[in-house]
Amino acid sequence: MPPAPLSIRTVLDGRPVSRDDVLKWEAGRMRKAAAKLGLPAPRGDLAQMRTSFADAKLALGPDEVRRRLHRDLRLSETVSRALTGLSRGRRALSTCDLYVSGAGRAGEFVDWFSDTGRSDYARSMIAANPDHFLIDTAPDGRQEVVETTGGSPLATRFFIDYADTSSLVTPRDAEFPLDASGVARTAAGQAIGGVRHEFRDQDGGFHARLRVEFPKLTAPAMLREHRLHLACEFSNWIAMFRARP
Repeated sequence: MPPAPLSIRTVLDGRPVSRDDVLKWEAGRMRKAAAKLGLPAPRGDLAQMRTSFADAKLALGPDEVRRRLHRDLRLSETVSRALTGLSRGRRALSTCDLYVSGAGRAGEFVDWFSDTGRSDYARSMIAANPDHFLIDTAPDGRQEVVETTGGSPLATRFFIDYADTSSLVTPRDAEFPLDASGVARTAAGQAIGGVRHEFRDQDGGFHARLRVEFPKLTAPAMLREHRLHLACEFSNWIAMFRARP
């Protein structure tokens, strides 16, 4: 009997969004992300663009990615520090809900997503979103992320510690037994936000509630754009998880 087809229903801040709209957003970000890195715009259909752009980003290597983006990273860290200070610990949320069927259970996905030792880990992290430039595990176990967050004109660099939820303001929801959450910090250690990603099984699949905490004074337009960022990356990760050998 053939497996059930993959279905991902997307709801952004309570508003349903079609899968086509998420894919259209992803395709539209390809050219901008390539230009940010000084790379040729990828060509072909979206699947071909996703593959070739991931190849090009990985071929640069972490040091070259940081070098090409160093001006953005320096400026964005200054902006993050200022917004965090002015927000005084208050946070704004960017929220995305995915209702998934045909891709297994929540625990299986979370295990796959969290497994930094799998051979395809680095590639899957980079390929999931055009705006992912570098996702690497730092020597101390934190996850180094270099990406364009939401609709920001600047790439940013931060570190997520999935063992630390100390400064998150979003409480755990008892209806979601599985959690992949952590504080986001600058290289100097300042907490600038974080993620509260929660998962639960439902009939035929699972529900992912994905939330990112930003400083309270973050522009609303950035929060809106980042909902699509979340929908793009997690939809692609779920598709990769389902297609695994």
